[in-house]
Amino acid sequence: MAALNILTFGASRNIGYFSAVRLLEKGATVTFLLRSPAVFDEDKLIQGYVKSGKARLVKGDATNEVDTRRAWDAAGVVDAVIFSVGATQVSFSIFKGIVIEPHNVVTQCILSVLCTMPTYADAPQPRFIAISSIGLTRSAHAALPLLIKPVYSMLESPHRDKLGLERTLAHCAGWTWTDKEPTADIMGEEWMQRKGLPAPGALEQVLVVRPALLTDGECVADQVAAKGKGRSYRASAEELGAYTVSRKDVAHFVVDALARWDEFGNKRVVNVGM
Repeated sequence: MAALNILTFGASRNIGYFSAVRLLEKGATVTFLLRSPAVFDEDKLIQGYVKSGKARLVKGDATNEVDTRRAWDAAGVVDAVIFSVGATQVSFSIFKGIVIEPHNVVTQCILSVLCTMPTYADAPQPRFIAISSIGLTRSAHAALPLLIKPVYSMLESPHRDKLGLERTLAHCAGWTWTDKEPTADIMGEEWMQRKGLPAPGALEQVLVVRPALLTDGECVADQVAAKGKGRSYRASAEELGAYTVSRKDVAHFVVDALARWDEFGNKRVVNVGM
């Protein structure tokens, strides 16, 4: 893979972070928009890339268009965007299950990012990879293994937000939307008329990744490659009925998909799981 210029949102931890590290190790330049760049103060690996100029840390909130525009400007002409924003304030309610605050942070971040995306006169539109979740829609939930369905039933709050993410991308990519419409408290009033939002079909290179239930395990794909045997994660546009997958394996897929864009790009959704 040729060295890429990457812009990340939500990469202070988890899938976004592991994806960024893999890309940096391959020679990419990565720009991070971070609420608090201090999150990397003790991260010797990232600090090494900051000193070499390969990692750029931009302070800002991805729900704020002023901040997302500064991130785009700092990154310059980018080859790809990795969007892995997730809620940082999570609680549990016996009646509502997992509850996130703000309840629409992912949706509002993707709207802000897309509304400030520049138009490149002499370069192609960047490839766009967004991390969503398996079990999100009616058909996806139906395909889940029976034993794990109760877990997903507790994820109504974060899944409402992820549904807003996917609805926004479907609108801008010009994809047919057959699921229920997210509510106005997730999307915002008249969100389709929001200034700067790409018109239907204008977002040309999109991949939505739906991981199974995430774990903190090691990257099985790396272990399989090292040993030359074993079973790695599965990735398919079809429903997988998968149980779990490690965040590091999803990051492996993200980087692999960028290298194999003709195979995975614009597939709309790829489910990843063991």
